[in-house]
Amino acid sequence: MDVWSGLALGFGHALTITNLGWALLGCFLGTAIGVLPGIGPALTIALLLPITFQVSATGAFILFCGVFYGAMYGGSTTSILLNTPGESGSIITALEGAKMARNGRAGPALVTAAIGSFVAGTIGTLGISFVGPLVVELALKLGPAEYFSLMLLCFATVSAVLGGSVLRGLASLGLGLVIGLVGIDLQTGQPRLTFGIPELLDGIDVVLVAVALFAVGETMFLAWNHVAGKQEVREVGRLMMTKQDWKRSIGPWFRGAGLGFPFGVMPTGGSEMPTMLSYYAERKLVRPEHRHEFGTTGAIEGVAGPEAANNAAAAGVLVPMLTLGLPTSATAAIMLSAFQSYGIQPGPMLFTTQADLVWTLIASLYIANIMLVVLNLPLVGLWARILKIPTPQLYAGILVFATIGTYGISNSVVDLVLLYGIGIIAAFMRRFDFPQAPVVIGMILGPMAEQAMRQALTISQGDWSTFVTRPVSLSILLIAVLALAGPRIWGLFVRNRADTAPSP
Repeated sequence: MDVWSGLALGFGHALTITNLGWALLGCFLGTAIGVLPGIGPALTIALLLPITFQVSATGAFILFCGVFYGAMYGGSTTSILLNTPGESGSIITALEGAKMARNGRAGPALVTAAIGSFVAGTIGTLGISFVGPLVVELALKLGPAEYFSLMLLCFATVSAVLGGSVLRGLASLGLGLVIGLVGIDLQTGQPRLTFGIPELLDGIDVVLVAVALFAVGETMFLAWNHVAGKQEVREVGRLMMTKQDWKRSIGPWFRGAGLGFPFGVMPTGGSEMPTMLSYYAERKLVRPEHRHEFGTTGAIEGVAGPEAANNAAAAGVLVPMLTLGLPTSATAAIMLSAFQSYGIQPGPMLFTTQADLVWTLIASLYIANIMLVVLNLPLVGLWARILKIPTPQLYAGILVFATIGTYGISNSVVDLVLLYGIGIIAAFMRRFDFPQAPVVIGMILGPMAEQAMRQALTISQGDWSTFVTRPVSLSILLIAVLALAGPRIWGLFVRNRADTAPSP
């Protein structure tokens, strides 16, 4: 099926009343969640997983993608009005957006963020539509050895980029791999790491682990670090951009989208890097008469570019998740677990076996972008009021939903013990800056990597050199080694150069 036929099929399904309702609900929830500091799309989708099992797969994924896109939009509101990023991708937005709000220009900052998000989200969704099928064609030419190497690359890049250090990232990944081993080995039939507990023979549910990490653990950490007191929310003011604001924003919107989408497609672990690059690019490219606004009164380019890069990167993350089954962010990992809970395995065959689902999902992303502009600008006063919800009540509500939802999956007390046991571990991980996303990625991809490795060794009759004698597999492995060792080698090079530089 070509792209245009796929989009025609997708819009035919996406424009039904039911699916439009799911898209609207997802956009509304996602924006509200993005506004709340510390409550991101990964946590929200993890909470929704247990209660959406009775919904059709198409409806559930339209809802999840609406939440994902909406959270990217909503994160800018709290960054600008409260100077507290709701999402990691909105950290850079706060640099200039909060300064604009402090100088009475919160309205133009919110408008350029919303329109930039729409422009970048649409460009990113076009990228999914046209780049996705090309990635599928390439992926169909890969064998088990290449898939194993590709998963190792995903492990390496996610561990290296997410979190404060490579070692912490690898430690989190190791925990995920261990959790993924629990249950019966499908090849030998032997139980692994079950400790005689019958409930563990089927393994630990990915949904349970996701809820424990991103709902229970995150909530416990936020409550642990909660500081009493009222935060000042800036006034929104007039939602109007001047002619000069429009002129200054158009270039950053498109440049930010062009930077963000490729970073999202590559397994680089999120939107922090492209938003940072976009910000520094705009500082260099800004006209000399506006350069003094950066870091002082707030430059509108410093909001428009990073917000566009943030949303384009979010769209790009869906490409490897749908076409290769490789999650490169926490939210993508949760969505991959949702696919698996519906008995659907993302990968090259997804566009063939689940064409209706995939193209309806892509079409819904176009619709969601329009809905989000409509929701964000007229309802910005409502989003500002959401910031005044007392945080203790918010945390308590999240824990109640997490507990009820998890118990409803299997009605097992063992699952509740695991939920809070893993949640406590997750809270300590957050406290000591161990990233949580590699845990879910390791748990999901670990068994898949093991299966690919076994298939490759079976085909090669036990010859381990098959992973380095196949050119594509060797190239991917070299990139993985470079991802892990490259930053350290570069750091040593920079330090040595600084030490040997002549003193002035």
